Amino acid sequence: MALEKESNGLNNYEYALEGHFCDLSDTKDVEDVGTSLEGDANKLAYCVTDVPPWYLCIFLGIQHCLTAFGGIIAIPIILSQGLCLQHDALTQSHLISTIFFVSGICTLLQVVFGVRLPILQGGTFTLLAPSMAMLSMPEWTCPAWTHNASLVNTTSPEFTEVWQTRMRALQGSFIMGSLFQMFVGFSGLIGHFMRFIGPLTIAPTISLIGLSLFDSAGTSAGYHWGVAVIVFSQKLSHFFSWLICYILTAYDVLPTDPENYGYLARTDLKKDVISKAPWITFPYPCQWGMPTVSLAGAVGILAGVISSMIESVGDYHACARLSGAPPPPKHAINRGIGMEGLGCLLAGAWGTGNGTTSYSENVGALGITKVGSRMVILFSGVLMVVMGMMGKVAAIFTTIPEPVMGGMFLVMFGVISAAGVSNLQYVNMNSSRNIFVFGFSMFSALVIPNWILKHPEAISTGLVELDQVLQVLLTTSMFVGGFIGFILDNTIPGSKHERGILAWNEAHEGDFSNTLESREVYNLPFGISTYFSSFPWLRHIPFCPPGVTASLEETEADTDSLENKQPLGHLESSQVIIGATL
Repeated sequence: MALEKESNGLNNYEYALEGHFCDLSDTKDVEDVGTSLEGDANKLAYCVTDVPPWYLCIFLGIQHCLTAFGGIIAIPIILSQGLCLQHDALTQSHLISTIFFVSGICTLLQVVFGVRLPILQGGTFTLLAPSMAMLSMPEWTCPAWTHNASLVNTTSPEFTEVWQTRMRALQGSFIMGSLFQMFVGFSGLIGHFMRFIGPLTIAPTISLIGLSLFDSAGTSAGYHWGVAVIVFSQKLSHFFSWLICYILTAYDVLPTDPENYGYLARTDLKKDVISKAPWITFPYPCQWGMPTVSLAGAVGILAGVISSMIESVGDYHACARLSGAPPPPKHAINRGIGMEGLGCLLAGAWGTGNGTTSYSENVGALGITKVGSRMVILFSGVLMVVMGMMGKVAAIFTTIPEPVMGGMFLVMFGVISAAGVSNLQYVNMNSSRNIFVFGFSMFSALVIPNWILKHPEAISTGLVELDQVLQVLLTTSMFVGGFIGFILDNTIPGSKHERGILAWNEAHEGDFSNTLESREVYNLPFGISTYFSSFPWLRHIPFCPPGVTASLEETEADTDSLENKQPLGHLESSQVIIGATL
């Protein structure tokens, strides 16, 4: 029988341990167990702490990697334009290998020592926007000759220095931003920050992440709109579009003249990169040289880091609900944010050109597969590490035609924009106050960066460093919209109900750290929590689990009583595989 909400305070999160089975029903009456068996749509085959069969872990682990595939490889492809690497496919493949490798390591760290939920880690578009704003500054503008493929010698020291100096500046900025994120997470300050940040700040911030990248999406898709339409016409069909481009290339349906429309849809334009790429590669720290620190870049990355932290807190709660776990307690959230900061530190040291964050797409995949086991995500992390060491695999990814990538961008950036707007569900949008705050924030975030880019000489304070900081911040739409929304929402009079603060807190507040289920899910592994409990003063550290209030005997008795219950049921592995495939 499912644990009653009166006994553990879990409200709508019915967390059942017995029979490897969780009920995600939103109904508050759980007295009748029989009614909970109606319809498999609300049932999990495996909860967060369960271990599915090895073949199911492999299959679903690959499925999670494919779900994150588009977002992970899109970041190096877009970033290569700012790094002057648009004509160096081999280096692009090295960047893809590096970001896969680091994403895998960060996933393992997050699942084992971080928030301990089945949540994948990878590169984020939240940090891509300030990175591109930094690289658009006059001092980092690519030389004209790097735009001409015939003039680029990818092996020359001059060209290598051009892109590596930009990469090293990005690395230093991410390392500085990661230190701030680690401090906010491990110190517990994230909870204090969230008190002043409501839906009217979050909505424009996240929406503008996608909207600010419209130019990259339009440019890539515009090389062949027919191919791009195939991608965004149905979900996750980029492999199908890739195959169509290969067939059209093999039969010379696509033009062979670079001047003709559709030429960039061919799949043989970068075929030499596969033969040049090594079979085995091992990314390592400072592989592009020693990182350098830019004040403007570090401040710009801070804006992205703050947005990433806010988004991750929401992902933790969504992941807990979809994986059959109780809501994450404060110490788990603090540890998760701190571990993401550590992930950004590793990404900066390895030189991915980006940071890491929790992947919302993979959180949604939990609801589709009905498997919330973190063991599956652990396998995904291992798989990404292995993929990061296979140079040929990353080289194959660089051969994806531009229009296919453009179609993927249209889907991803559109979903990100809509996800940001969805935060307004907590807000009373019949209020003229809220309509003004959201509308003014969004429109200003489009106007101001556009004007600054057209008039860069307008920022002239007399201090070069300050000019650079303002240039990066004011050309980052995400920062402008979020900052204006934050100021207006906290200064214009309005009740907490009207602003959506009450509904937002209702959906995300709660600390269940002393319940049996919470300890099983969120306590540190390998007996670390038990060891920490012998030192009472450690419970005051924000990222450490609190001391166990129940005796060991009571805990064991409760666990035994749960394990001896008659299992409610079990979804067949074949059903899970069919659902994941669909």
